[in-house]
Amino acid sequence: MILWTAFLVGLFGSLHCIGMCGPIILVLPGFQNNLSKVLSSRILYNLGRTITYALMGAIIGLAGEGISLTGAQRWVSIGSGILLIIVVLIPMRVSSRLQLLKPAYYFTDWLKRKFGSLLKSNSVRSVFIIGILNGFLPCGLVYVALAGALTTGSMIGGTLYMAFFGLGTIPLLFSFSLFGQFVGISVRRKFTKLIPVFIVVLGIIFILRGMNLGIPYISPKLGSGINSEMPSHSH
Repeated sequence: MILWTAFLVGLFGSLHCIGMCGPIILVLPGFQNNLSKVLSSRILYNLGRTITYALMGAIIGLAGEGISLTGAQRWVSIGSGILLIIVVLIPMRVSSRLQLLKPAYYFTDWLKRKFGSLLKSNSVRSVFIIGILNGFLPCGLVYVALAGALTTGSMIGGTLYMAFFGLGTIPLLFSFSLFGQFVGISVRRKFTKLIPVFIVVLGIIFILRGMNLGIPYISPKLGSGINSEMPSHSH
């Protein structure tokens, strides 16, 4: 299980999160400059997102557990890596026209309406719920992390992978929620351009991991596949 990749995906990928979720973060209640409420609400917002990610990880990890039992975990890792690289190479204008993505747009609109009603309540609890719902927003970066969670081959592994991903996003998003108004749009765009490069690197890591090269942390032996099915000979 390479949890360090999950944390790094969250840490560097949170630059992308700022571009996607920045407007939501900046309109969270200010609580009349009550510092304790501001800090607690921002912490709960980020924990809410992380809880949702961990739940997703448990579900996708359970699916990966079934795949692992078939001995196909290596190929899932390789396939996930190839898919990540392909997604980066597909122009955004092409992917936005895919009919399969339309239900996601409807779901996003529903979430935005829920955000609006929760923001009006102006309470710490509502900010926590916003964080939980925010975790369900369609997001390419979350899908990247879920691909990694799938390769863990277990429900616990998937849960931990997505939890570490969520924790990785917290430092930058928490800081942005407090000081975001001082960060220019041009600066955010420059950092966002680095995300595709990072995703390609991550895809290569997944491919290497599936190749069972025996390289610690990068391509460890997964312990499943053809070799595990070979009968042992004792003399």
